[in-house]
Amino acid sequence: MSGGFAERARDALGNRQLHIALDRTTAQLGLRRATGLASLERSDAVRDRARAAKMQVLRTLPDSLRQFEARLVENGARVHWADTTADANRIIVDIAMTAGVRRVAKSKSMVSEETHLNGAFERAGIAVVETDLGEYIVQLADDRPSHIIAPIIHMTREQVGRVMEQRLHVPYSDDTQTLARYARERLRDEFLRADMGLTGANFGVVENGTICLVTNEGNGRMVTTLPRVHVALMGIEKLVPTMADLDRLLKLLARSATGQKLTAYTTLVRGPRRSRDECGPEEMHVVLLDNGRSRILAGETAEILGCIRCGACLNACPVYRSVGGHAYGDVYPGPVGAIVTPGIRGLAPFAELPSASSLCGACREVCPVRLDIPRMLLALRREAVERTPQPAALRLGLKVFARVASRPRVYRVAAAFVRRMLRGRARGGWIRRAPGMASGWTRFRDLKAPAAETFESAWRRRAAAARKS
Repeated sequence: MSGGFAERARDALGNRQLHIALDRTTAQLGLRRATGLASLERSDAVRDRARAAKMQVLRTLPDSLRQFEARLVENGARVHWADTTADANRIIVDIAMTAGVRRVAKSKSMVSEETHLNGAFERAGIAVVETDLGEYIVQLADDRPSHIIAPIIHMTREQVGRVMEQRLHVPYSDDTQTLARYARERLRDEFLRADMGLTGANFGVVENGTICLVTNEGNGRMVTTLPRVHVALMGIEKLVPTMADLDRLLKLLARSATGQKLTAYTTLVRGPRRSRDECGPEEMHVVLLDNGRSRILAGETAEILGCIRCGACLNACPVYRSVGGHAYGDVYPGPVGAIVTPGIRGLAPFAELPSASSLCGACREVCPVRLDIPRMLLALRREAVERTPQPAALRLGLKVFARVASRPRVYRVAAAFVRRMLRGRARGGWIRRAPGMASGWTRFRDLKAPAAETFESAWRRRAAAARKS
């Protein structure tokens, strides 16, 4: 996407339709999460044990991956390793070409968005269709997802109706049931015509080589059973040690994402069709993608690899709720994207993202596996400052502040002067535009006027009065 985060965020802040769409959904999902988690008995203990399982896998990731691969092979699947997104796309396209695939039906997969797999299929002359309703709308609109679990959170139903009218040539409607029926009628035939089904993986169970998919539309089951070839593309961090750990994480994922006790469809895939099976693919391939994850694992933000992609942090984040997902400039938006994207794409082109946070801690509070997102954002901010040349005015300003702040008497005089100046600009207790170089800070926010007296001066004054009395 063109421009930096600040430019994209500025455009988003002026987009009234985007705010309507975001307000309709994020508040509702946040409320559902709170209700859903309240229904989980001993939820804090479940969260603690789920976190422990994910952290254990990260500590033993090389051994866990080798064991996972061995179990998959025993189950009849073929395992492929991809260091980069280009490797992953090449491997999957080669599988399709070798099998004579002409049409691919895809279930929802954030990792395939990360690799831009659809474009690779199309360049190879292979038709590909998204079967998740939100992803299908995104594909029709030539757009991209803006939320981890709600790909078209940035669109209103009226906008969806216009997209379907233009691309599917159906009568315009803004009724959600009618729009879903339009999509269902078109997608039903795609499941039957597809030669290959492509899925992501919510979890991979190390102890038995099971891949778990969660959906609310049933499309995951269709693309893993009807086509003759099934390919699962997953990041190497998606592992959990045991089926018991999977059970805990499924309870947390559904409640944190949509407030459900469990998603409508939880699909466990072990391998290709066996001789006694009535359905299933003839071939199953699992592509394990690194793409910078090993680099993240070795750094200060390794904990982010424990993310289960529930989207709860997005719904709680005041920045995401103001600008939406596209402002983040890549596949993963919100607080998790502000850490993952610099990790897999490199910090230099995304150095602004770690600063796209108020550090209010709401993301940490709602995270089902208690990831310390604010700590990781601060670590990336420090790295960005150390590695990225800062404007001369900022460097000079920080040096002046350091000299003033290290001299208590000078600092008190300077602080008193700034307080008087700011209070002189206040109207009704608020400063609409800060002076000088600070004016950019108030471009999109108001600054509360400082108090007439600091706590320290008030305390000293009261102490002096007490001594006199």
